[in-house]
Amino acid sequence: MTSLVSFIVGIVVARSLGALEFGAFSLAWVTYGVVVNISRGLATDPLAVRFSGVERKIWRTAVASSSGMAIVVGVACGAICAAVGAALGGHTGAAFIALGVVLPGLMLQDSWRFAFFASGQGGKAFISDITWALALVPLLYLASHDASVTRFVLAWGGAGIFAALVSGVQAGILPRVSRARYWLRDHRDLGLRYLTENLTLSGAYQLRMYGLGAFAGVAAVGTVRGAEMLLGPFFIVLSGVGLVAVPEAARVLRRSVRALPIFCLLLGGAQAVAALAWGLLLLFALPDEWGHALLGEVWVTASALVLPATLSVTWAGFNTGATAGLRALGIARRSLRAQLCASSFYLVGGVVGGAVGGARGSAWGAACATFSATFVWWFTLRRGIRERKRWESEMDTVPIETVGQQELPEMRST
Repeated sequence: MTSLVSFIVGIVVARSLGALEFGAFSLAWVTYGVVVNISRGLATDPLAVRFSGVERKIWRTAVASSSGMAIVVGVACGAICAAVGAALGGHTGAAFIALGVVLPGLMLQDSWRFAFFASGQGGKAFISDITWALALVPLLYLASHDASVTRFVLAWGGAGIFAALVSGVQAGILPRVSRARYWLRDHRDLGLRYLTENLTLSGAYQLRMYGLGAFAGVAAVGTVRGAEMLLGPFFIVLSGVGLVAVPEAARVLRRSVRALPIFCLLLGGAQAVAALAWGLLLLFALPDEWGHALLGEVWVTASALVLPATLSVTWAGFNTGATAGLRALGIARRSLRAQLCASSFYLVGGVVGGAVGGARGSAWGAACATFSATFVWWFTLRRGIRERKRWESEMDTVPIETVGQQELPEMRST
């Protein structure tokens, strides 16, 4: 549902504003993605790893603290965005100022979703996202009457804030901002590493877009984003699976470490097949008239990037299986190394490709980089599973009175 919201917003903005202002909107959008990953690394990733399937009282206490942490991240990053927007000016500056206003509420809404999935309440997460979608209908209608990038950012963010309020009522929990520092202190071993890992992922994407804008112009950013939006229906699947992947992988691991690699392969393989199937459908079955109806003038240039965009998402979907396994194992050090390597590939491929060949070069560079990262992710998962099996075999030979003294490094979460 949340990916469907993103897809619809992108379509409406692309049709209403054109390539230049849509490029400014896209820069604000990828910045939102960076802030979401900061919030997830510090607040909700530790929640998903350490508080999935626990007693309800423990879960409620943890959620109050993690949601408070998410609000703090939103306020801090929102202030930075507003200041940067005031300095930039123009369409891009206006988009960043509007983004700064809505970020605290958007971070809270995202934290509720993770909290619901950690406790097995996926239905409440669905209600939250469908509330966002329904609230968008009148707000987008109002924004489109006097279309501007500011109005569209505020409409999208305002609907998300309303959904956050509804989610708070569902949870019956009051976020405790005062507990944010204690949450950060208690989970810094995971949180800081997941923060770095998430930042390298979203930061690489953001820097790629900034670099592309610098080398080829803001309109090229809109072109790349337009091609990615055509894969929006697949992102619906990818986003939904991604939310439950870590909690489910953690449950599989508790049952049997041998079942974890099978689960990860099935998870990643299914997403890769779905992405490839949708991309081929776009390439061979989407009429030009439909493309123009969806993206307006952006379609003319974006249509040439469907193939590399499809390949990028296919390999990224496959890699999420390994990512979920590493998160479930709780070995943040290994997953951080893998993410740093993968993000470096992506940034270099996307920026160098953009400098050489504009939007098309950036798209193909990113596709090659994502393919290369596949080997890194799955090799790292293999090593992590071997380490876990070795630890379990050692535990079987340890006298019962000393078991409590044994601990696999970086696996306190299990």
